[in-house]
Amino acid sequence: MRHQILRSSLAAIAASLALPALAVDETFETEGPTIRVQTVADGLSHPWALAFLPDGSMLVTERRGNLRHVGEKVSEPIAGVPKVDARGQGGLLDVALDPRFEENRLVYLSFAEAGEGGNSTAVARGILSEDLTRLDNVEVIFSQKPKVQSQQHFGSRLVFDNDGYLFITLGERSQARFREQAQQLNSHLGKIVRIHPDGAVPDDNPFVNQADALPEIWSYGHRNVQAAAINPESGVLWEIEHGPRGGDELNIVQPGANYGWPIVTLGINYDGTTIGEGVEHMDGMIDAIRTWTPVIAPSGMIFYQGEAFPEWKGNLFVGGLASTALVRLTVNGDSISGEERLLESLGLRIRDVAEGPDGAIYVVTDENNGEILRISPEEQ
Repeated sequence: MRHQILRSSLAAIAASLALPALAVDETFETEGPTIRVQTVADGLSHPWALAFLPDGSMLVTERRGNLRHVGEKVSEPIAGVPKVDARGQGGLLDVALDPRFEENRLVYLSFAEAGEGGNSTAVARGILSEDLTRLDNVEVIFSQKPKVQSQQHFGSRLVFDNDGYLFITLGERSQARFREQAQQLNSHLGKIVRIHPDGAVPDDNPFVNQADALPEIWSYGHRNVQAAAINPESGVLWEIEHGPRGGDELNIVQPGANYGWPIVTLGINYDGTTIGEGVEHMDGMIDAIRTWTPVIAPSGMIFYQGEAFPEWKGNLFVGGLASTALVRLTVNGDSISGEERLLESLGLRIRDVAEGPDGAIYVVTDENNGEILRISPEEQ
């Protein structure tokens, strides 16, 4: 009954936001079902992330610094969002609900934070008011160290695991002079970190007792991770990170593991030169389970678990910026056995992917007039 109510609610939202005309309302053939793609909200300025509230409405971030509620309409900006450094690739980034949101109403935001030395990725949390107009008691629970002068490669995705720990994916900040810090444990650059929801460090983090290592670090040797999700079959974090010119990587994240950047990569510099020694594998560093050259420029991902597309249950869906596609991957244990690219003909940069309570798949498009698109079976 609850799912029926949510489906009805989301259908009503889609219908009300669709009038008088949909920006997108098309059907597409796939290797499986025929799908219908509809715009349910537009007019967003480079939306970055989407999270569903228990009633089926949504929170969406805009990179320039706005958090909005999307129900029967797109709200005015929600008050209380931290000040963001909205330059280049920086700004307001991911949004996630606390696993106990219905009890505590905590919302988590990642963003580019200015400070001494430049800027870095930070995470704040606050209590969403009952009327959905503001965040109260906002506090920063994590701030990437060090801050550097860069407008690129902030990461970042926020993922809670089944035990309530919060994973934060972080970029290596792009520039060649920062690259080696991805291999250094006294820096958060090029790392995935794991913390308690209040920012405290778990006692079982892999480097918590190691001298000269930042205790939040879970894994290292990453480039710019903008897609991450917990595999529901294993409970383990999977991530996809941007390669440079070639070499996007899908990795299964192990505690304390080194994923190679910038020593190991299948990509090259944008000017065509070799990165480091051009090494594609090294003992002691974890190889990706799948790579892409040319790149898809991955951003946002889900393991689909809904009932609307039973033939896709367990598949991995990844947003593609450069590929302007929703990439569907068939998962077979710890490997990928198939790939299909959806929505390519729309030519839209897909920044995030979410599964709705109605079982539909929702994506946000990274455009000046950004949209939220709903993907459902043709007959729905």
